[in-house]
Amino acid sequence: MGDDSVRIDPWSSNQSTDYGRIIDQFGLSSLNGLDLPNATKLHRRGIVFAHRDLDVILGAHQRKESFGVLTGLMPSGRMHLGHSMVIEQVRYYQEMGADVTIAVADLESQATRGVSLAKGRQIAREDYVANYASLGLLSDSTEVYFQSQRPAVQRLGFQLGKRTNLNEFESIYGFGGETNLAHVQAPMVQVGDILHPQLDEYGGLRPIVVPVGVDQDPHLRLTRGLAGKTNWFNVGPGKRSGAQIRLSVQDENAEALGQAPNGRVDRARRQSVFDGIVSNLEGMGFSDIMSNPKEGMVNVPSATSQDIHRIRMQMLAYERSLGGQGLLAPSSTYHHFAVGLTGDKMSSSQPKTTIFLDDEIASVEKKIKRAFSGGQPTIEEHRRIGGNPDIDVAYQYMMYFFEDDDAYLQEINQQYRSGSLLAGEMKQLCIDRATAWLSNHQEMKDQTAHLVDEFFAADLS
Repeated sequence: MGDDSVRIDPWSSNQSTDYGRIIDQFGLSSLNGLDLPNATKLHRRGIVFAHRDLDVILGAHQRKESFGVLTGLMPSGRMHLGHSMVIEQVRYYQEMGADVTIAVADLESQATRGVSLAKGRQIAREDYVANYASLGLLSDSTEVYFQSQRPAVQRLGFQLGKRTNLNEFESIYGFGGETNLAHVQAPMVQVGDILHPQLDEYGGLRPIVVPVGVDQDPHLRLTRGLAGKTNWFNVGPGKRSGAQIRLSVQDENAEALGQAPNGRVDRARRQSVFDGIVSNLEGMGFSDIMSNPKEGMVNVPSATSQDIHRIRMQMLAYERSLGGQGLLAPSSTYHHFAVGLTGDKMSSSQPKTTIFLDDEIASVEKKIKRAFSGGQPTIEEHRRIGGNPDIDVAYQYMMYFFEDDDAYLQEINQQYRSGSLLAGEMKQLCIDRATAWLSNHQEMKDQTAHLVDEFFAADLS
């Protein structure tokens, strides 16, 4: 990387907020142009600002095909407002018809933060999942599991570990010789978390979307790369048009794809594999199929860009029928970091920077009154110059969390910039909205407490 490059780190509290450069450097796609049904305020306001393959999820929704959403929690602290942004997005996909998988990172919490497995389970249940229920997640399509109790996650992470190395980890995460092995192992467990919902026993092959803060993209990049390396059939655009399918012969699949250890090709076996590809494509309605076993490829000139995903899913299913893993690279979305009360990043480990969901209303009022302001030092100067809502915490909290009305939000934005709305008045608006929001949330938490146990999977005890 050059000197002006951006590094994002899943474990650091010091993160870049130059989102334009992050999009360019890491190959993310803007949400502009995507047709999101019933978009949340986070999507409408550009807080969710980028994605990888979200169109795959939207296509599955349009075709009424199954898809899922996955998120995780670190059971080492209290749930704060920033965490609620993820649950708002998860609930959005659930309302679209997605099943929900939630990973409790109790192994990672034990290894990197010293939280015992028993304590991690208590925190997950009494704080996080209790709040998830009160935020509107439905238990009948949500499954919460613990990393330590789901062997499939650890097994999948171990199996895929041979497809990466320390050089790649250094490139993605910045790991070096001083990095402890718990941090080296943690990303592979997360790979297992992200990919295992596609296993037959956990819902089967289907698209999975993972909504995260941009600091978590290294995990998504690693997972997408590893999933792609396992695929027996690489599907993409043709050289001029249509779709192209290429064989990916690896040590694990060479025999199944008709290649002997000495490199010789069993023509009959290879032809059988290609006959299967053609049969699958014909079953999808394609008739202009150009099969070339000698070159290891199949072309479908009439396939559109929308067809490529359908073909990829069909080839993954075919791969599974031949004994492969058939793993689809996950989709992902990325949201801005929620600003802390001090104007820096919100963090559970720094209570003065955030509002926790179990804070007393009086405490919340005091926190907002002390929050970083975008106003001017004096009333006279503020009336003359105006304030800056872009850095004003009270306004930002209304935009991120408490105010659903876009028109009203724009109105107070303009009033603040013009100086007609004072910094103290902005804080009072935020206090009023926060009081109503948290009071309702805490009331709902009491009403949904009896549902919490229904969220947990019946894994190992």
